[in-house]
Amino acid sequence: MAGNDLGGLLGGLLGGSAGGSGSGQGGGAGGVLGALLGALMAGKSGGAPGAGGQGGSNPLGGLLDMLTRSGLADQAQSWLGTGDNKPVSGAQIAGALPDDTLQKVAAEAGVTPDQAADEIARELPRVVDKLSPQGELPGGSLEDLIRAQKL
Repeated sequence: MAGNDLGGLLGGLLGGSAGGSGSGQGGGAGGVLGALLGALMAGKSGGAPGAGGQGGSNPLGGLLDMLTRSGLADQAQSWLGTGDNKPVSGAQIAGALPDDTLQKVAAEAGVTPDQAADEIARELPRVVDKLSPQGELPGGSLEDLIRAQKL
């Protein structure tokens, strides 16, 4: 499944299975994020609004658009920029994501929706920061971007 593959890649990008509580099927911290990004890729034709904004192979841009529309533009922009990453809370993530998407991600990762939102809030800034070393998301598939950063 795409979420599990992404989870493994994201876990590697984050330095293994970081995060003790979210040890879902995808493995550690990457499992919840992988499940979220996989759900957004799968839902580009109808699940999460705007999730396919960057095309089906890279849902990260659509996710950042969702966060921006939910009032988290400053945080999302700080993750892309080269300065410090502004924190975001699990409650803010839960408010920005469609409820059915968060429920699906939590179920796939084997955690509660609150745990999933907290894990996303903890790891998403690091992932976006690592995948945007020049201050913006490069083009290409998400898998290719992650693999390029690990080399």
